[in-house]
Amino acid sequence: MKGLRMHEIVIIGSGPAGLTAALYAARANLKPLLIEGIESGGQLMLTTAVENYPGFRDGIMGPELMVEMRAQAERFGTDFVTGDVTEVNLSVSPFTLTTAENIFKTRALIIATGASSRLLGLPSERELIGHGVSTCATCDGYFFRDKPIIVVGGGDSAMEEATFLTKFASHVTVVHRRDTLRASKIMQEKAFKNPKLSFIWNSVIDEIKDAEKGLVTGAVLRDVKTGDTKSLDVDGIFVAIGHTPNTGLFVGKVELDTNGYIVPNVGASTNVPGVFAAGDVQDHVYRQAITAAGSGCMAAIDAERYLEGILE
Repeated sequence: MKGLRMHEIVIIGSGPAGLTAALYAARANLKPLLIEGIESGGQLMLTTAVENYPGFRDGIMGPELMVEMRAQAERFGTDFVTGDVTEVNLSVSPFTLTTAENIFKTRALIIATGASSRLLGLPSERELIGHGVSTCATCDGYFFRDKPIIVVGGGDSAMEEATFLTKFASHVTVVHRRDTLRASKIMQEKAFKNPKLSFIWNSVIDEIKDAEKGLVTGAVLRDVKTGDTKSLDVDGIFVAIGHTPNTGLFVGKVELDTNGYIVPNVGASTNVPGVFAAGDVQDHVYRQAITAAGSGCMAAIDAERYLEGILE
Protein backbone atom coordinates (compact mmCIF):
# COMPACT_ATOMS: atom_id res chain seq x y z
CA MET A 1 0.00 0.00 0.00
CA LYS A 2 1.24 3.45 -0.93
CA GLY A 3 1.56 6.34 1.47
CA LEU A 4 -1.03 8.75 2.81
CA ARG A 5 -2.21 11.50 0.48
CA MET A 6 -4.07 14.65 1.57
CA HIS A 7 -6.70 16.41 -0.58
CA GLU A 8 -9.09 19.32 -0.19
CA ILE A 9 -11.90 17.39 -1.82
CA VAL A 10 -12.42 13.78 -2.87
CA ILE A 11 -15.31 12.47 -4.95
CA ILE A 12 -16.32 8.80 -4.92
CA GLY A 13 -18.15 7.80 -8.09
CA SER A 14 -17.75 8.45 -11.80
CA GLY A 15 -21.29 8.74 -13.15
CA PRO A 16 -22.90 12.05 -14.18
CA ALA A 17 -23.10 13.23 -10.55
CA GLY A 18 -19.47 12.51 -9.69
CA LEU A 19 -18.07 13.87 -12.95
CA THR A 20 -20.11 17.07 -12.75
CA ALA A 21 -19.01 17.57 -9.16
CA ALA A 22 -15.42 17.06 -10.29
CA LEU A 23 -15.83 19.59 -13.10
CA TYR A 24 -17.16 22.29 -10.79
CA ALA A 25 -14.64 21.55 -8.05
CA ALA A 26 -11.79 21.64 -10.57
CA ARG A 27 -12.94 24.96 -12.00
CA ALA A 28 -13.01 26.29 -8.42
CA ASN A 29 -9.31 25.40 -8.26
CA LEU A 30 -9.85 22.77 -5.56
CA LYS A 31 -7.79 20.15 -7.42
CA PRO A 32 -10.32 17.37 -6.74
CA LEU A 33 -9.48 13.71 -6.68
CA LEU A 34 -12.12 11.41 -8.16
CA ILE A 35 -12.00 7.75 -7.19
CA GLU A 36 -13.70 5.78 -9.94
CA GLY A 37 -14.66 2.20 -9.32
CA ILE A 38 -13.44 -0.71 -11.39
CA GLU A 39 -16.73 -0.42 -13.32
CA SER A 40 -16.57 3.31 -14.01
CA GLY A 41 -19.13 5.55 -15.68
CA GLY A 42 -22.31 4.62 -13.83
CA GLN A 43 -25.52 3.23 -15.30
CA LEU A 44 -25.12 5.16 -18.56
CA MET A 45 -22.38 2.70 -19.50
CA LEU A 46 -25.18 0.13 -19.86
CA THR A 47 -27.33 2.25 -22.18
CA THR A 48 -27.15 2.87 -25.89
CA ALA A 49 -28.68 6.07 -27.28
CA VAL A 50 -29.38 8.90 -24.81
CA GLU A 51 -31.84 11.35 -26.34
CA ASN A 52 -33.01 13.30 -23.29
CA TYR A 53 -29.72 14.86 -22.17
CA PRO A 54 -29.81 18.58 -23.12
CA GLY A 55 -27.40 19.77 -25.78
CA PHE A 56 -27.43 16.69 -28.01
CA ARG A 57 -30.34 17.15 -30.38
CA ASP A 58 -29.49 13.97 -32.31
CA GLY A 59 -28.78 12.01 -29.13
CA ILE A 60 -25.51 10.55 -27.91
CA MET A 61 -24.43 7.07 -26.87
CA GLY A 62 -24.35 6.61 -23.10
CA PRO A 63 -20.71 5.49 -22.92
CA GLU A 64 -19.69 8.34 -25.25
CA LEU A 65 -21.38 10.89 -23.00
CA MET A 66 -19.47 9.52 -20.02
CA VAL A 67 -16.16 9.66 -21.91
CA GLU A 68 -16.81 13.32 -22.80
CA MET A 69 -17.81 14.25 -19.25
CA ARG A 70 -14.70 12.56 -17.87
CA ALA A 71 -12.43 14.31 -20.36
CA GLN A 72 -13.99 17.67 -19.50
CA ALA A 73 -13.42 17.15 -15.78
CA GLU A 74 -9.86 16.04 -16.45
CA ARG A 75 -9.19 19.05 -18.68
CA PHE A 76 -9.80 21.41 -15.75
CA GLY A 77 -7.53 19.56 -13.36
CA THR A 78 -9.38 16.61 -11.84
CA ASP A 79 -7.10 13.75 -10.80
CA PHE A 80 -8.46 10.24 -11.27
CA VAL A 81 -7.68 7.07 -9.38
CA THR A 82 -9.17 3.73 -10.40
CA GLY A 83 -10.11 1.38 -7.61
CA ASP A 84 -12.84 0.59 -5.14
CA VAL A 85 -12.97 2.31 -1.76
CA THR A 86 -12.96 -0.43 0.85
CA GLU A 87 -13.19 1.60 4.06
CA VAL A 88 -14.09 5.12 5.16
CA ASN A 89 -13.65 6.93 8.47
CA LEU A 90 -15.96 9.94 8.71
CA SER A 91 -15.82 10.27 12.50
CA VAL A 92 -13.02 12.85 12.44
CA SER A 93 -11.94 15.51 9.96
CA PRO A 94 -10.01 15.22 7.76
CA PHE A 95 -11.75 12.05 6.62
CA THR A 96 -9.87 8.88 5.72
CA LEU A 97 -10.61 6.78 2.63
CA THR A 98 -8.90 3.47 1.97
CA THR A 99 -8.50 1.61 -1.33
CA ALA A 100 -6.47 -1.50 -2.10
CA GLU A 101 -3.40 0.61 -2.90
CA ASN A 102 -3.80 3.96 -1.15
CA ILE A 103 -5.03 5.81 1.91
CA PHE A 104 -6.43 9.26 1.21
CA LYS A 105 -7.21 12.12 3.58
CA THR A 106 -9.70 14.81 2.62
CA ARG A 107 -11.33 17.83 4.21
CA ALA A 108 -14.49 17.43 2.10
CA LEU A 109 -16.08 14.32 0.62
CA ILE A 110 -18.71 14.00 -2.11
CA ILE A 111 -20.43 10.62 -2.25
CA ALA A 112 -21.70 9.89 -5.76
CA THR A 113 -21.68 6.10 -5.74
CA GLY A 114 -25.09 5.80 -7.40
CA ALA A 115 -27.62 3.01 -7.24
CA SER A 116 -27.77 -0.31 -9.04
CA SER A 117 -30.88 -1.51 -10.81
CA ARG A 118 -32.11 -4.84 -9.54
CA LEU A 119 -32.08 -7.29 -12.41
CA LEU A 120 -33.66 -10.68 -13.04
CA GLY A 121 -30.33 -12.49 -13.07
CA LEU A 122 -30.69 -14.06 -16.52
CA PRO A 123 -27.58 -14.39 -18.74
CA SER A 124 -29.51 -13.04 -21.74
CA GLU A 125 -30.59 -10.02 -19.71
CA ARG A 126 -27.05 -8.66 -19.36
CA GLU A 127 -26.36 -9.27 -23.04
CA LEU A 128 -29.47 -7.39 -24.12
CA ILE A 129 -29.29 -4.38 -21.77
CA GLY A 130 -29.58 -1.40 -24.09
CA HIS A 131 -30.78 -3.64 -26.93
CA GLY A 132 -34.38 -4.17 -25.89
CA VAL A 133 -33.92 -4.69 -22.15
CA SER A 134 -34.15 -1.52 -20.07
CA THR A 135 -34.48 -0.41 -16.47
CA CYS A 136 -35.67 3.13 -17.27
CA ALA A 137 -38.97 3.88 -19.01
CA THR A 138 -38.33 7.62 -19.08
CA CYS A 139 -34.99 7.03 -20.78
CA ASP A 140 -36.00 4.44 -23.35
CA GLY A 141 -39.77 4.45 -23.79
CA TYR A 142 -39.61 6.49 -26.98
CA PHE A 143 -37.68 3.73 -28.76
CA PHE A 144 -40.64 1.37 -28.42
CA ARG A 145 -43.26 3.39 -30.23
CA ASP A 146 -46.03 1.09 -31.55
CA LYS A 147 -44.27 -2.03 -30.26
CA PRO A 148 -45.45 -4.61 -27.68
CA ILE A 149 -43.43 -4.71 -24.47
CA ILE A 150 -43.28 -6.35 -21.04
CA VAL A 151 -42.87 -4.62 -17.69
CA VAL A 152 -41.68 -6.85 -14.85
CA GLY A 153 -42.71 -5.87 -11.31
CA GLY A 154 -45.64 -5.14 -9.07
CA GLY A 155 -44.76 -2.06 -7.05
CA ASP A 156 -45.43 1.64 -7.52
CA SER A 157 -42.41 2.05 -9.79
CA ALA A 158 -43.55 -0.80 -12.03
CA MET A 159 -47.08 0.60 -12.33
CA GLU A 160 -45.75 4.09 -12.97
CA GLU A 161 -43.42 2.83 -15.68
CA ALA A 162 -46.06 0.59 -17.24
CA THR A 163 -48.59 3.43 -17.38
CA PHE A 164 -45.99 5.80 -18.82
CA LEU A 165 -44.99 3.27 -21.48
CA THR A 166 -48.56 3.01 -22.79
CA LYS A 167 -47.94 6.44 -24.32
CA PHE A 168 -45.56 4.74 -26.75
CA ALA A 169 -46.02 0.98 -26.89
CA SER A 170 -48.79 -0.76 -28.83
CA HIS A 171 -49.46 -2.80 -25.70
CA VAL A 172 -47.85 -3.27 -22.28
CA THR A 173 -48.00 -6.61 -20.47
CA VAL A 174 -47.16 -6.54 -16.77
CA VAL A 175 -45.57 -9.77 -15.55
CA HIS A 176 -45.73 -10.23 -11.78
CA ARG A 177 -44.63 -13.18 -9.66
CA ARG A 178 -47.62 -12.85 -7.30
CA ASP A 179 -51.39 -12.65 -7.82
CA THR A 180 -51.72 -9.19 -6.29
CA LEU A 181 -49.77 -5.96 -6.74
CA ARG A 182 -47.69 -4.27 -4.06
CA ALA A 183 -48.39 -0.88 -5.60
CA SER A 184 -50.56 1.70 -3.83
CA LYS A 185 -54.30 1.49 -4.46
CA ILE A 186 -54.36 4.64 -6.55
CA MET A 187 -51.56 3.34 -8.79
CA GLN A 188 -53.33 -0.01 -9.14
CA GLU A 189 -56.63 1.59 -10.10
CA LYS A 190 -54.93 3.75 -12.71
CA ALA A 191 -53.20 0.72 -14.22
CA PHE A 192 -56.28 -1.51 -14.23
CA LYS A 193 -58.30 1.16 -16.04
CA ASN A 194 -55.73 1.57 -18.81
CA PRO A 195 -56.94 -0.29 -21.95
CA LYS A 196 -53.37 -0.74 -23.20
CA LEU A 197 -52.30 -2.60 -20.05
CA SER A 198 -52.79 -6.29 -19.27
CA PHE A 199 -51.45 -8.54 -16.52
CA ILE A 200 -49.94 -12.01 -16.33
CA TRP A 201 -50.01 -13.16 -12.71
CA ASN A 202 -47.94 -15.67 -10.75
CA SER A 203 -45.31 -15.66 -13.45
CA VAL A 204 -41.62 -14.99 -13.96
CA ILE A 205 -39.40 -14.66 -17.01
CA ASP A 206 -37.25 -17.75 -17.54
CA GLU A 207 -35.59 -16.60 -20.75
CA ILE A 208 -35.29 -13.49 -22.89
CA LYS A 209 -35.07 -14.05 -26.64
CA ASP A 210 -32.88 -13.56 -28.75
CA ALA A 211 -29.43 -12.77 -27.40
CA GLU A 212 -27.76 -14.35 -30.41
CA LYS A 213 -29.55 -11.85 -32.67
CA GLY A 214 -28.62 -8.93 -30.43
CA LEU A 215 -32.21 -7.80 -29.85
CA VAL A 216 -35.31 -8.74 -27.89
CA THR A 217 -37.88 -10.77 -29.82
CA GLY A 218 -39.80 -12.30 -26.93
CA ALA A 219 -39.74 -13.96 -23.53
CA VAL A 220 -40.42 -17.37 -22.05
CA LEU A 221 -42.73 -17.04 -19.05
CA ARG A 222 -43.10 -19.64 -16.30
CA ASP A 223 -46.11 -19.96 -14.03
CA VAL A 224 -44.67 -20.22 -10.51
CA LYS A 225 -47.61 -22.33 -9.30
CA THR A 226 -48.00 -24.84 -12.11
CA GLY A 227 -44.54 -24.73 -13.69
CA ASP A 228 -46.10 -24.34 -17.13
CA THR A 229 -44.21 -22.19 -19.64
CA LYS A 230 -45.34 -20.12 -22.58
CA SER A 231 -43.73 -17.71 -25.01
CA LEU A 232 -44.77 -14.10 -25.54
CA ASP A 233 -43.57 -12.11 -28.54
CA VAL A 234 -42.45 -8.62 -27.52
CA ASP A 235 -39.85 -6.09 -28.67
CA GLY A 236 -38.84 -4.79 -25.27
CA ILE A 237 -38.63 -5.77 -21.61
CA PHE A 238 -38.53 -3.18 -18.83
CA VAL A 239 -37.33 -4.50 -15.49
CA ALA A 240 -38.94 -2.47 -12.70
CA ILE A 241 -38.19 -4.42 -9.54
CA GLY A 242 -36.37 -1.62 -7.78
CA HIS A 243 -32.92 -0.17 -7.20
CA THR A 244 -30.30 -0.73 -4.54
CA PRO A 245 -28.29 2.35 -3.47
CA ASN A 246 -24.56 1.73 -3.31
CA THR A 247 -24.22 2.80 0.32
CA GLY A 248 -22.84 -0.28 2.03
CA LEU A 249 -19.66 1.63 2.93
CA PHE A 250 -21.63 4.31 4.73
CA VAL A 251 -23.95 2.32 6.99
CA GLY A 252 -23.71 3.85 10.46
CA LYS A 253 -21.52 6.69 9.16
CA VAL A 254 -24.03 8.97 7.44
CA GLU A 255 -27.79 9.07 7.84
CA LEU A 256 -29.59 6.63 5.55
CA ASP A 257 -33.31 6.13 5.05
CA THR A 258 -35.07 2.79 5.47
CA ASN A 259 -34.21 1.82 1.88
CA GLY A 260 -30.53 2.65 2.27
CA TYR A 261 -30.46 5.97 0.42
CA ILE A 262 -28.44 8.85 1.87
CA VAL A 263 -30.74 11.41 3.47
CA PRO A 264 -29.95 14.90 2.13
CA ASN A 265 -29.86 17.71 4.64
CA VAL A 266 -29.70 21.25 3.22
CA GLY A 267 -28.78 21.23 -0.46
CA ALA A 268 -26.34 18.37 -1.00
CA SER A 269 -25.12 18.22 2.59
CA THR A 270 -25.56 15.21 4.85
CA ASN A 271 -25.77 14.96 8.62
CA VAL A 272 -21.96 14.82 8.73
CA PRO A 273 -20.37 18.28 8.22
CA GLY A 274 -18.06 18.17 5.21
CA VAL A 275 -19.75 15.14 3.63
CA PHE A 276 -22.03 15.71 0.65
CA ALA A 277 -24.10 13.39 -1.54
CA ALA A 278 -25.10 13.64 -5.19
CA GLY A 279 -26.94 11.59 -7.76
CA ASP A 280 -28.88 8.36 -7.40
CA VAL A 281 -27.23 7.52 -4.07
CA GLN A 282 -29.61 10.09 -2.55
CA ASP A 283 -32.34 10.27 -5.21
CA HIS A 284 -34.88 7.45 -5.50
CA VAL A 285 -37.46 9.61 -7.29
CA TYR A 286 -36.04 11.07 -10.52
CA ARG A 287 -32.97 8.92 -11.28
CA GLN A 288 -32.05 10.77 -14.48
CA ALA A 289 -28.62 11.68 -15.82
CA ILE A 290 -29.55 15.36 -15.89
CA THR A 291 -30.80 15.44 -12.29
CA ALA A 292 -27.71 13.53 -11.18
CA ALA A 293 -25.50 16.06 -12.95
CA GLY A 294 -27.44 18.93 -11.36
CA SER A 295 -27.02 17.49 -7.88
CA GLY A 296 -23.31 16.99 -8.60
CA CYS A 297 -23.06 20.71 -9.31
CA MET A 298 -24.86 21.43 -6.03
CA ALA A 299 -22.53 19.16 -4.09
CA ALA A 300 -19.41 20.80 -5.50
CA ILE A 301 -20.67 24.31 -4.73
CA ASP A 302 -21.73 23.30 -1.22
CA ALA A 303 -18.36 21.64 -0.64
CA GLU A 304 -16.53 24.75 -1.88
CA ARG A 305 -18.51 26.94 0.51
CA TYR A 306 -17.87 24.50 3.35
CA LEU A 307 -14.14 24.66 2.69
CA GLU A 308 -14.29 28.43 2.66
CA GLY A 309 -15.96 28.34 6.07
CA ILE A 310 -19.33 29.53 4.80
CA LEU A 311 -21.07 26.35 5.92
CA GLU A 312 -20.70 24.98 9.39
